Amino acid sequence: MTIAFGVLGEIQAHRDGIAVDLGPARQRCVLAALLVDLGRTVPVDGLVDRVWGDRPPQRVKATLYSYLSRLRQALGTAADPPLAGTTSIERRSGGYALVTAPGLVDMHVFRDLAGQARAAATHDDDDDGRAAALFERALGLWRDEPFAGVDTPWFNSLRESLLRELHACRLDRNDVQLRRGHHGALLTELTERHRSHPLDERLAAQYMLALYRSGRTADALRCFERVRRALAEELGSDPGPELRRLHQSVLAGDPAIDTPGGAPTAVPVAGGEAAPGSPKTRAPVVPRQLPAAPRWFTGRAPELALLDGLLDPHSEQDRAVVISAIDGSGGIGKTWLALHWAHQQQDRFPDGELYANLRGFDPTGEPVPPHTALRGFLGALGTDPSRIPAEPDAQTALYRSLTAGKRMLIVLDDARDTTQVVPLLPGSPTCTVLVTSRSLLTGLSTAHGARSLTLDVLTDSEAHQLLTRHLGTARAGAEPEAVATLLEHCAGLPLAISILAARATTNPDLPLAALAEELHETQTRLDALDTGDITADLRAVFASSYHALDPDSARGFALLGLAPGPDISLSATAGLTALPTARARALLRRLRAAHLVQEHTPGRYRMHDLTRLYAAEQARGNPAGDNDEALLRLVDFYVHTARAGEAILDPHAVPTEAEAPAEGSEPYTPDGPEAAMAWFESEYACVLAAQTSAMTRGWYGRAWQLAWSVDTFLWRRGRIHDHLVVWRSGLLAAERLGDPGARALAHRRVSAAHLRVGEDDTARDHLRRALTLFQDAGDLLNQGHTHQALAQAWQQTGDDRQALHHAERSLRIYRQLKDTVWEANASNTVGWFQARLGAYEQARARCQEALALCREVGYREGEAATLDSLGYTARRCGDLELALEHYGQALALRRLLNDTYEEANALSCIGETHHALGRYGHARDAWQQALTLYQAQQRTPEAENVQEQLDTLHDRG
Repeated sequence: MTIAFGVLGEIQAHRDGIAVDLGPARQRCVLAALLVDLGRTVPVDGLVDRVWGDRPPQRVKATLYSYLSRLRQALGTAADPPLAGTTSIERRSGGYALVTAPGLVDMHVFRDLAGQARAAATHDDDDDGRAAALFERALGLWRDEPFAGVDTPWFNSLRESLLRELHACRLDRNDVQLRRGHHGALLTELTERHRSHPLDERLAAQYMLALYRSGRTADALRCFERVRRALAEELGSDPGPELRRLHQSVLAGDPAIDTPGGAPTAVPVAGGEAAPGSPKTRAPVVPRQLPAAPRWFTGRAPELALLDGLLDPHSEQDRAVVISAIDGSGGIGKTWLALHWAHQQQDRFPDGELYANLRGFDPTGEPVPPHTALRGFLGALGTDPSRIPAEPDAQTALYRSLTAGKRMLIVLDDARDTTQVVPLLPGSPTCTVLVTSRSLLTGLSTAHGARSLTLDVLTDSEAHQLLTRHLGTARAGAEPEAVATLLEHCAGLPLAISILAARATTNPDLPLAALAEELHETQTRLDALDTGDITADLRAVFASSYHALDPDSARGFALLGLAPGPDISLSATAGLTALPTARARALLRRLRAAHLVQEHTPGRYRMHDLTRLYAAEQARGNPAGDNDEALLRLVDFYVHTARAGEAILDPHAVPTEAEAPAEGSEPYTPDGPEAAMAWFESEYACVLAAQTSAMTRGWYGRAWQLAWSVDTFLWRRGRIHDHLVVWRSGLLAAERLGDPGARALAHRRVSAAHLRVGEDDTARDHLRRALTLFQDAGDLLNQGHTHQALAQAWQQTGDDRQALHHAERSLRIYRQLKDTVWEANASNTVGWFQARLGAYEQARARCQEALALCREVGYREGEAATLDSLGYTARRCGDLELALEHYGQALALRRLLNDTYEEANALSCIGETHHALGRYGHARDAWQQALTLYQAQQRTPEAENVQEQLDTLHDRG
């Protein structure tokens, strides 16, 4: 298990390619401060100075120790002593050190690669290719300015130093590439760098030389004049001797500064004998057909590394043509990635590059036939047009003959399918092929061994960097809220970001806030992403993919745009589309191959936000009744599957009545408690969204049912705020239905949610309303339940006597009804409050009675609650070992029930009991587990309390 660290951009870590949650910003700073001095001890005071500067908080050292402890947990480095060969944060005399391989920290890798490159560049010209490759690898590690977002004096100083190292590395790389004659590939970057550093004479010399070698002598001379004037005006000096000598050489057209390389030799004409009257030899042709490198290319470091691996000399490249197929949705940046990588690797392909835009999904025309692309390739390879065979198979054979043995790169952009690509594949294993497509080219992988690389959206930091590069740092920094809104609605799609940036840069007086405002309305958001040019219109990009679908897939795509949740399962898709499961699976497979949906986890599918907007537009073209019927089927799938799951999780609850599911909705019953919890875990966000959708359409009975059916899951998982939102909607739905029973139940459930967020008065008010409604209806059982809830509400205010009063009333009702389960529940509640009031013998007897009843009927949830009460009673009586035994049994049951909310409470109690016994290591383990659960459940007060206990333990050493 390898952890790689990055500081050349936002501070980050990846474990085997998966991002590690490093916690809040200051905690990341602690990590970065240790990474800079890798393996060396950083004193505690030094860490404080690096992370907080001259503004440390109170109890700064306790906070620092807390951050270090959390980092150990996040990185999995808590082993003591650390395992050999792993990353570890070591506590040493006077400070701390982070120990890992330097090759796992991008800053140290950058310095090492730059050093190797400079050493290679000082030997001879033969090493320039290796030096260039090393320089490019070093520069490719940079994602943004180092320690992005960190603002302390120490980090600011280090950032400036590293940026100077970056600039020097670029200058050294430029010298090497210019010696190799790669001035054309450098020219765009040199233009931008010279604008940013107009007084850097070395950079100016490189820029002048690239301009001169590109046939732009006048521009080179103008560059010199600009530098001369700027130096005179700002520094009062003249250009140095090196720049002056270059100026004279440009004026004189000195051959010494021409492009390196010898004269061309003659080669035979491809395709047989020369035509009558034509020469038998032609100038050698080294095609360089790549379009310009994308100016704003950003990020994609993992993808570039994967492509670099294609050229690994130890791979099986000598046995087969290396083919990489970059696939992904329209506008995701496939062409940008392919061209950026191709330009980086030009030195690997001395025999040239071929490029063809196959227009597989071009909104302005039909896909390019393979034989048309082939004729273009043959011409680029020097074949006389009159010698190109008419038959497509003969063209392919000639093409493969001409590329045999050559080290060439062939880029096939925007392929429609495998059939379009196969005739353009060379036969020689010395060639490399790069294909981009919106389709998943499975046939290319299975028949020709292509390596598939699926491109996803940009990360948040990459998206921000791309927009900032378009707009400029000053403009982006002036309206940070607008920039955040733009990026939120683009959702990492490079084309969308570039379209908005183009609108902003062509209208420099347009506030970014005005542009952001256009994106707020979902139904018109795609209009804001239209520049008026069909090649830069996001709707047109989506349309070209949509129109390539068969009718059934197009209908399914449109209906998926209506699904209210963040994603959708196979079963839910079957309900939405009224298709059998097998046909729904085939539909999703086709849409996934077209990159119109993603299978982000096995069996679950989602659309990019902007793709979904386009799909919803297509759905609006359907008859309104079709859409309503589809959505009703989907809502009923969630309603009835959730009801079945709730009945499994809480078998003692009285079931509620619901309308029969719509035909074709296909709900099902989970196979046991674990399967029910797993279903809710994956679907609860969709269930909440379905409830909102049901409320919007006036399906109030279904909205109430969804609140009822997700209640136990939300309670066990401690999703407090979701619980409150769901039951507020559930209460409103019950009121709209005019059903007193549903209203009463909703009042009681919403009170529990208010109680959990600390709104005691509101909770008791809802319970009083519920009790009145149940009394009016003569519903004795629910009166008992409401008294139980009132007991909990009074406990939260600290009035244990009022709580005991309501608990005893509920117990009398349950005994009158002869309901064993609820009698057990109430007996435990009575015992709990007796213990809180100091009546320990009575409490123990009442809880033992409750425990026997729970075990008699197999009521595990009640058994766990009663064991917790017995543990509390034992602690108050001073019998700590017995308390631990009870708490341990309660914890085992909570885990069996998948009740993480109460699991956290049990762990906290176990930690307190171990601490009282002086077993500090056991206390730390229990509290750390509890803290993780509290934080996941956003239970801030409980988390802060446990963190304080852990800090106290740390201070003990």
